[in-house]
Formats: sequence, structure tokens, C-alpha cells
Amino acid sequence: MHYSLMKIFTWIIVLLAVFLGAIMLPGNTFAQAGRLEVTDVVDVATASSTVIEIPTPTPAPRQDLTEESVETVEPFKKLLDSQGLNSIWPLNPIKYAIRQAVDAQVPPNTIVLLLLLPGVAALIAAARHLIGLRGFGIFLPAALAVTFVATGPVVGIALFLIIVFVSTSFRIILRRTKVKLQYLPRMALLLHFVVLGILLVLFAAPLIQRPEISNVSIFPVLVLVLLAEDFSRVQLGKSAKVAVNLTFETLLLALASYVFLTTKGVQEFALLNPEIWILAIIFFDIVLGKYVGLRIMELWRFKKLISR
Repeated sequence: MHYSLMKIFTWIIVLLAVFLGAIMLPGNTFAQAGRLEVTDVVDVATASSTVIEIPTPTPAPRQDLTEESVETVEPFKKLLDSQGLNSIWPLNPIKYAIRQAVDAQVPPNTIVLLLLLPGVAALIAAARHLIGLRGFGIFLPAALAVTFVATGPVVGIALFLIIVFVSTSFRIILRRTKVKLQYLPRMALLLHFVVLGILLVLFAAPLIQRPEISNVSIFPVLVLVLLAEDFSRVQLGKSAKVAVNLTFETLLLALASYVFLTTKGVQEFALLNPEIWILAIIFFDIVLGKYVGLRIMELWRFKKLISR
């Protein structure tokens, strides 16, 4: 029964193919008549109808503090122009210095990014000292945050995870094969494989069909590649569980720093009040360094002992 149904279905397909082929033959009068009728209809429809173009919505450009673009620079320039200033001394020396630098064609987004980086470092230090999130130090999450600003968090996390995967796989392969290399040649070989991994992602961009991967600039890629050495060095002597936890905490710190860097209110305050911003960061770091109490995660971890 099943075989007969399949046979009938096959014959129907063959007959339809033969029938359509016969219709579309150049010498067939039926095919020519069909073409004339269709052409006439198309001509009439073209003459009597108007073409209506539906505009396709274009996404708004993403603000990138690491790139000098009109979308990034012009709002900061307008913000500086709208602020009235008093005398330069004693409260406004950095404000005047910023305006002179901008007049000398220094991009204001670069100034904002440099002003915010100490705040990012203070945020990461507070997360370590008060909450208990360790991560891979301060430099690695801060550099990842800047990379996320340049690429977007999705692409940045993907590239970072590729570096983590390549670095971990490289260590496992060396350990299993018992290949002993000196530190610098080993790091050079690791850098080689990390670059190959990122190249595979860029080559796969047409298949993935994500424009943010195709448009990624060389700056964040270089930062991520250079971070592979720091990540591998921190991994040495750590167990797999500790390495995974540190990687997850590093991503959390980098994402929190990314939100901090891309918050418009923070950018505007740092640019318009640089003296207050710089002194506040210094004061915060000093007060944070004086704290010697338990961290929040330690309070949660030892809550049973504390309750006794």
C-alpha cells in the first residue's frame, strides 16, 4: 500500500514536470499566447498603477566612545558649548583645559573615556573589596568593558569566550601531550591560536549574518588578543572550577563597567564637572582602601557562624 502510494506520487511529479516543460517550449503556441497575455496584463498594470515604496526602518547608530564619529562627538561639543564658565581659578582649570583641547581637535569622546576609566577601576575595586567578586584583577575587566563599548556586549562576550576556550584548550593539549615549552614561545604559540580562532569567527560572519561581527574594528580585536596572555597567566596554578568562576565574575564586572561607561548621565557629569569627578574618585578610593571589614559574599558564606 505504502509502495503504491509512493509510486503514484512519483508519477504525478513526472507528469507535472513534462507538462510544464511542454508549455514552456519556445515553439509552443500555447506558451506564446500565455506569454502575450501575461505581457499585456503587466503592461496595463504598469501603465495604470503607481509604485509605492515602503521605507525600511534603519536602526539608530550605537554610540561608541572609542570611535570619533558625528553621533558621538557632536553631542559632547554641544554639551560643552551650553555650559557657562566663570573664572579659571580656582574651580575651573580642568574645564578650560578640556575646551582648549577640544578646540585643538582632540575628540571629546576620548576625554570622556579617559575621565571614566578611573571610575571603572574604582567600581571594580569596590566589587572586589566590598562584595567579594574577584575576577581577573582590575585591568582585564576594565579592558573588556572598553572592548564591549567598541563592539557591543554580545560580540565582545563571544570573542572573549573564544579566547577563554582557545587558552584553556591550549593548556589542556600541552598538558596531555606533555610538551614542555619556555614561557615566551608558549605565549607566542597561544597568541597564534587565539588569532586563528578570531579569524574563524570573522570568516563565519557571512553565515551568521550579524553585521556587528562584520563591522568590528581592529582595536577591540587587538585588545582581546593581547588579553589572552593575561588570562593564561592568571589561569596558571588554578583549578578548572576556580578558572570558570573567575571567568564568570570577570564577565559580570566587565558588563557592569560597560553599563557604567555607556550611561549618559555619568558621561555628562564627568565632562561638565571634571574637578569634582576626579576628586570624588580619589576620595572614594582612599575610603575604600581603609575598609577592613567582611565582604558581602563572606557575610553570606559565614552567616551561620555569625548568627551564633
